[in-house]
Amino acid sequence: MDVLMMSIARHGVQVPITVYRDRNNYVLLDGERRWRCSKKLNLKTIPALVQDKPTQLQNLLLMSNIHALREQWDYFTIATNLQKIINLWIDEKNTEPNEIDLSEATGLTRGQIRRCNLLLGLPSKFKDMLIDELQLPKSKQKVSEDLFIEMEKSLKTVTKRLPRYEESLDEIRDVLVSKVRKGVISAVTDFRQLGKIATAIKNLDLKEKTAVNALNRIFSDNKINITDTYKKTVEFQYDEKKFYNQLSSLNQYFEEIIEEESVKELDEDFIKELAELHLLVGHILREYK
Repeated sequence: MDVLMMSIARHGVQVPITVYRDRNNYVLLDGERRWRCSKKLNLKTIPALVQDKPTQLQNLLLMSNIHALREQWDYFTIATNLQKIINLWIDEKNTEPNEIDLSEATGLTRGQIRRCNLLLGLPSKFKDMLIDELQLPKSKQKVSEDLFIEMEKSLKTVTKRLPRYEESLDEIRDVLVSKVRKGVISAVTDFRQLGKIATAIKNLDLKEKTAVNALNRIFSDNKINITDTYKKTVEFQYDEKKFYNQLSSLNQYFEEIIEEESVKELDEDFIKELAELHLLVGHILREYK
């Protein structure tokens, strides 16, 4: 505010505030800080854009676009306002907006809207928990919006593959949040490995019983974390599949080089790396036999 006041004192209000007329008064839509600074400086007039009185929906959409550009709102605040926008949209237009409608109207990306919907879908208990946490200084916050977004994305994947966990989701959330608070789960990105354990049933032909046992250990009140369980269960297989795909691409590339008779055009450093790869492959094949 002090910096803004100094700027206004020197150069005046460069960006007009936005108001609408309501009988004999003007109601501020945007520019509260500029208006307050101008009052402190005893300015008699400041530039303003006068708009028609907006509906509640139009007003919320205006605020959403302003704050989406300035990035001043946290995700939970955006999500709360998004729910109000959806409700007002249904009341005023008699239809429910889809992701495209909301994205075009609010200035939010479809990815941001999906993340907001994950927060909106939380049971009240966890919304209240998040609200309480957001009141704390950043340094003391252990339960964040990112945590719930990552957790809900992963649990959505888990229940899609293994519907048996639907009925115990609240208990699972309690355990996972507790493990975050205790430091057993150290990073919110660890939750992505939950989904990979569940999808390994299809992607890696992992036995369902193996995946369920691994997830049950994570979902129990103990000191077992996600990363260690992921490493013991499916990390090697995922790495093997990744490098298998890379090896297939490499084989295809070599076939093209041989077919086009362009071996001699290969860079010398490439050949050196290829020679080292040849030695490693030879060692692996001998061990395999």
